[in-house]
Amino acid sequence: MRLAIMNDSVSILLPPRIEPELLERCPTLATGVLRCRVEPAASLDAFAEELAAAVADVASEPLDSIADHPRIAATRELYRRCGKDPSRYRPAAEQLRRRAVRGAGPFPVHPLVDMANWLSMRTGFSICSVDAAALRGRIRWSIGRPGEPYEAIGRGPLNIAGLPVLRDDLGPFASPTSDSVRARVRNETRDALIILCAPSGPDGLAGALEMARVALTTVLAAKDIELHIVYPAGGG
Repeated sequence: MRLAIMNDSVSILLPPRIEPELLERCPTLATGVLRCRVEPAASLDAFAEELAAAVADVASEPLDSIADHPRIAATRELYRRCGKDPSRYRPAAEQLRRRAVRGAGPFPVHPLVDMANWLSMRTGFSICSVDAAALRGRIRWSIGRPGEPYEAIGRGPLNIAGLPVLRDDLGPFASPTSDSVRARVRNETRDALIILCAPSGPDGLAGALEMARVALTTVLAAKDIELHIVYPAGGG
């Protein structure tokens, strides 16, 4: 573990820690992390072709089978163990697939977000993509508490009580359901943080992170790439 400093002003401690309260409910929980430096987005369609191909590939799935995808099912079970109904607060990977099947996207938003959506549809992991410049201190996975503030992107206040959440020293900033407005990726984002939620363990995380690394390097010319995988047997 080390204190990673980028942009000469922002410091966060990686890799994320998985808090005991969450491991008690899901002892197999693992997480994958990619952090990198990117240039501010100059074109919103930089990853549009790859995203469209992923949407086309999953669009023919039966709607009622999406929740049975092994990694989506594992995330739904994590929600239940934390006290959240996954049919009311769907994991992002499930949301993306349902939108694709219904012909409602996802559509290009920002190259970093589009890459995370593409990766999620290709792998089944629910993925948080945030601007690390908005974060402070140690990053950790925990469980949302009643009354905590959380303004979710595109949906307003989100009841995160009972959701697995990512938090820093300022409070919760993301979950496998939705990222927060505070940490959202912006056009001027240079310090990108991608975090994968893997409730059933680390299997597949290394391959998913390599897919992300290649995509970010070839499409967005990412630099200073830093990768981490955290799982119970390996500490955290």
